[in-house]
Amino acid sequence: MSEESKKSTPYGDISIPFRLQQVPDKPVYFVIGSSEVPDKGNQGHTSNAGFVVTPGGVLVYDALGTPALGHLLLQRIRETTEQPVRVVVAGHYHADHIYGLQAFREHTDAVIWAQAAAARYFDQPDFGASEDPQRRLAQRRQALHPWVDENTYIVRPDRTFDERTRLNLGGMEFELVHRGPAHSPSDTVMIVHDLDVVFSGDLIYTGRVPFLDNPAVDSSHWLDGLDYLEGLEPRPEFVIPGHGRAFEDPREGIDFTRGYIEYLRRHMGEAVADFVPFEQAYERTDWSPYAGLSAFEETNRGNAYMVYLEMEEASLA
Repeated sequence: MSEESKKSTPYGDISIPFRLQQVPDKPVYFVIGSSEVPDKGNQGHTSNAGFVVTPGGVLVYDALGTPALGHLLLQRIRETTEQPVRVVVAGHYHADHIYGLQAFREHTDAVIWAQAAAARYFDQPDFGASEDPQRRLAQRRQALHPWVDENTYIVRPDRTFDERTRLNLGGMEFELVHRGPAHSPSDTVMIVHDLDVVFSGDLIYTGRVPFLDNPAVDSSHWLDGLDYLEGLEPRPEFVIPGHGRAFEDPREGIDFTRGYIEYLRRHMGEAVADFVPFEQAYERTDWSPYAGLSAFEETNRGNAYMVYLEMEEASLA
């Protein structure tokens, strides 16, 4: 079956390309989503996910944006190894990364891990600082039907951690490190120590405008997270980001993401300091360095507004 042909799952057919890639000479595999916002054209496949095969089972990082995509990832795992899926790590609780957890809940015995703030995802509106899960689910049932429908539900994590924890599977060591709030409250970096591979989650974007249009975003702490990734020792040999292509040199994705966030903070911060209203600040800013990127039209204004509010709050404090 070619990657372009129809792929059947219990949650609907997928007809978009879904190519499994391997980190050279390592038992680490991943899929790369499109650089667009989720819609029926890309069938919700806009984020990345991956897995590591160990002698004691498979550990999966992220589960993609629909149950059908999650099940398709599970099919690829079963085509790759006879080892069972033991652990699934949710890099953070946003719709484009977690709706695929339903397939792993229903078709494996895997334990689902997430950072402790992810459990609060279900406590809206008290949490308030992240997307409303039920409103987002209703939106995706419209935008991504039939791949997200009335039978789609949000899976809670089985286990949570606070700042960091280590998992051992098949003699291989995995470290989960909390670097939120940045893109989300529960941002989790996963370091595969034995292989010098890092799953950065949405701390790193490549090939598209990062998403900051959310009250939960802390752009200052996001920059701290990028500094953390840049300072890892030993230096990772391969980095798989939450969005965009994977790469061997971590500075490539770090520099791009940092550059965009710093650009927003500089221009919106100057506007706040000069008491310039947001609309005027947005119109006078030169967006040409980023205007040609995917998702610019859909997200850049919202990104700038959230950073403007963040800088305004910081100035008042």
